[in-house]
Amino acid sequence: MPQSTSTPCRDCDGFATATITTGARTSDGTRATIPVHCPACEGLGRSTTAVLVRVGK
Repeated sequence: MPQSTSTPCRDCDGFATATITTGARTSDGTRATIPVHCPACEGLGRSTTAVLVRVGK
């Protein structure tokens, strides 16, 4: 039966989401930001790999 192991994403080292400030301000005075997600792990911060384990003969 395949077992699932979770390791940090090798592309983002577990920091899957970054927020970029555009420099513009919104109507309430806060800065406008854009969230950006790691495309390799789809913003999860980990890569899941299936490991096959043989039991028995």
